[in-house]
Amino acid sequence: MAVTVHPPSTMDFPAVIEVVVEIPRGSRNKYEWDERSGVFRLDRVLSSAVYYNFDYGFITDTRAGDGDHTDALLLIDEPTFPGCRVWARPIGGLEMRDEKGFDFKVLCVAVADPHQAHVERLEQVRPHRLIEIEHFFVTYKLLEDKAVDVVGWRAREQALEVLVADRATYVGEQDGHSS
Repeated sequence: MAVTVHPPSTMDFPAVIEVVVEIPRGSRNKYEWDERSGVFRLDRVLSSAVYYNFDYGFITDTRAGDGDHTDALLLIDEPTFPGCRVWARPIGGLEMRDEKGFDFKVLCVAVADPHQAHVERLEQVRPHRLIEIEHFFVTYKLLEDKAVDVVGWRAREQALEVLVADRATYVGEQDGHSS
């Protein structure tokens, strides 16, 4: 049976979000969206012997405390590509602290991926997969002499709260620019 994906309405937020992929699964290149110039740039090549074991990107129309869009970790079996836009369902989040302070990454699954259709909550993800993701973040900046503290996984409800707050920040920012 084919999966048909209908674009969600803005009324579906935060249950369905739009993720823009910056880094496809399997890459050691860290690409970042340059909002000012509207292009993807190579930020750096990871210096540790690790790779992204998920697609990594950001959630449109959000603004996190670090000034960037809210981070998204997309569980998907096959990598996409930088710039790919994916309708996704938040299922939890990873709370961290780094050199910039508090950092929350929303864990989500692609709405169009039938392999993830049953996943609604963090508890439905294979436990070892979550350990692998944590391990990635604990080690990926070690050789850059940057400390990362992985605080722990948070439930879907906390991820939705973060999304609502980060959307409000973004909307307030846009309202401020339009006056």
